[in-house]
Amino acid sequence: MLEISDLHVARGRSDVLQGLSLTAQPGAVTVILGPNGSGKSTLVQAASGALPYRGRITLQGHEIAKTPAWRLAALRAVLEQSNSVAFPFTVAEVVGMGLHAGIEADHPEIVAAALAEVGLSDLAHRPIQSLSGGQQARAHLARVRAQVWQPVSHAGPRWLLVDEPVASLDIAHQLEVMAILRRFADAGGGVVAVMHDLNLSAQLADEMVLMREGRIEAHGSPEAVMRGPVLSRTYGCELQVGAAASDGLWVLPQFARPA
Repeated sequence: MLEISDLHVARGRSDVLQGLSLTAQPGAVTVILGPNGSGKSTLVQAASGALPYRGRITLQGHEIAKTPAWRLAALRAVLEQSNSVAFPFTVAEVVGMGLHAGIEADHPEIVAAALAEVGLSDLAHRPIQSLSGGQQARAHLARVRAQVWQPVSHAGPRWLLVDEPVASLDIAHQLEVMAILRRFADAGGGVVAVMHDLNLSAQLADEMVLMREGRIEAHGSPEAVMRGPVLSRTYGCELQVGAAASDGLWVLPQFARPA
């Protein structure tokens, strides 16, 4: 379990996160939503151990601030919002870096399996800089998947912390990434994903965390969080939630054409 209690994170002289508390369960996908600047990425960075914080964050019982980096790498993999590679490594080499960061480095076949999972097997030996932006994003997803290939290890559930994993992808690959995250959670792993698309989030999430200005506006099931008044207040625009033919939820922005 990921447990966060009274979390404060400062950027400069002010707190970006202000007393935030939540839990995320293994075996589930927890999606973090909210407008730009609400603290979503900061929350994931603090939970991954990349930022100093005040309060308490534990992952599978390990206090993040006190856990060695090598142990954290065995527990969780982090896909950041922006990823760049300075040297002309091949796609397979980049994925191999993820594999060697985890505890399964003696299983080199995982590199090929991770590339197959994201549909990049044919590009394994290409320099990663030669790929399109969307292909590079999928390669980095393969990298973090290789780091925690088995959703559950001998030590318990493992975690994927992903920040905007579908931002640069076309719709087919967005659905592919959602399916990867869903399978990881269904196999017993934990997923925390920062998302912007409310409709995709409603399909993916077991739990939603809606943020605004460093605080949690709503937390619960998609049915509990995806309510027109709550979303409209949080995003500062008129949003209407309806039911899709498949009994899912869809958000419809109320756009007024200029006169």
